[in-house]
Amino acid sequence: MGDLGSELALALTSQTLWTAILVAAPVIGLTTAVGLIVSIFQVATQIQESSLSFVPKLIAAAFVLLVFGGWMLMTLAQFAQRLIANIPNYF
Repeated sequence: MGDLGSELALALTSQTLWTAILVAAPVIGLTTAVGLIVSIFQVATQIQESSLSFVPKLIAAAFVLLVFGGWMLMTLAQFAQRLIANIPNYF
């Protein structure tokens, strides 16, 4: 078994983290925006119902997964294909 080396390990870690950020960004971004809008609405109307903040974020997350789910899956599959295809080059 060969040694991966610190440079290769850092490159693989960087690619993995960048892919994770890229895939998670649409869900996190939209649910954060929806949460902010709902919070502003709650402050303006003084309605402090806990389900009022949860349900819209859940709906927004489901919507993002329906719209961007194919792209997310394709991005993860391409990353996995590159990673698996380059296994012989790592050693």
